Amino acid sequence: MNNSTISLGQIATARSGDKGNHANLGVVAYRRGGYEFLVSQLTADLVAQYFAPLGVRRVERFELPRLWALNFVLYDALAGGASRSLRTDTQAKLLGTAALEIPLPRPENLEELT
Repeated sequence: MNNSTISLGQIATARSGDKGNHANLGVVAYRRGGYEFLVSQLTADLVAQYFAPLGVRRVERFELPRLWALNFVLYDALAGGASRSLRTDTQAKLLGTAALEIPLPRPENLEELT
């Protein structure tokens, strides 16, 4: 990170898991303003680009405004799924932790979002 960016983990927490060969990533903002910032900045394309080295083919985003949360489905992210993959994280439990490092542009009102 540099002075013009922040990490996702500064304004939100995340959880993840497997759904067959696909991964599910939930991101929950700490504050309402953080959620509004995430809606505008944390796009499906950005998440797909960040996780492209894992072979993610497509990402779909779902908004949950009452929970201040976004849910992402990362298609084909698990190299065949838990029982077929030779990857270390076959159940995508570490994707949430990795997602917390996604760089985002630094908002002017960062203190209000954390």
